[in-house]
Amino acid sequence: MAACSDAPDTPAPEPTPAPRFTPDKPRMLVPADLATVHFGGRIEGLEGPEVTGSFVLDGEPLAEMVSYVACPEAVTECDPAELPDGTVYTYVHRVTPAEGVENAAVFRTARKISAFANGVGFDRHEADAALGPGGKIDVSADNGALVWRVIGGDGWKAGETITFYWQSTMPPEEPRQAYQFEADGSAAIGSGPFPPREKPVQETASR
Repeated sequence: MAACSDAPDTPAPEPTPAPRFTPDKPRMLVPADLATVHFGGRIEGLEGPEVTGSFVLDGEPLAEMVSYVACPEAVTECDPAELPDGTVYTYVHRVTPAEGVENAAVFRTARKISAFANGVGFDRHEADAALGPGGKIDVSADNGALVWRVIGGDGWKAGETITFYWQSTMPPEEPRQAYQFEADGSAAIGSGPFPPREKPVQETASR
């Protein structure tokens, strides 16, 4: 945890993003299987190594999410304060549609990814089990945010967990409203670990 700074250096909190439905044709990315990613230790936050969040719309849950952030395989004690710049952190999210959900369509970040390290994907075994024959997940970039979209198959339904991941060279701040889940024609924002905004070039150069 960073030490407290003087008030003038403390940035104003960012407003919670409003849900907006994802466009059909953002820039496509090539996802990897989570099974091929090897983790080291996990970052310990105020809630421990895992953060639990919910996607709720008008008081009704759409999905539950359990998240963690891991260091590279060789790092057993994952303390960002002790690691060099450029360390790759893997953000992992286990997302489970809530009871009553019949057609979950999209999981995505609701904000632009800071210092994206070009690693992104999901657990293919879980996806195959949830979606059935003919189902797939397309991964894309939408103005710097990441989008996982379910295509075909039997649909992603209540109780079917799929794990998603992405990588950044910036460690997370405390959990923030930075993720979106879309199902049955509705969209909701949820909280999870997320990196801070990258400093503008001018601000970085002046320090």
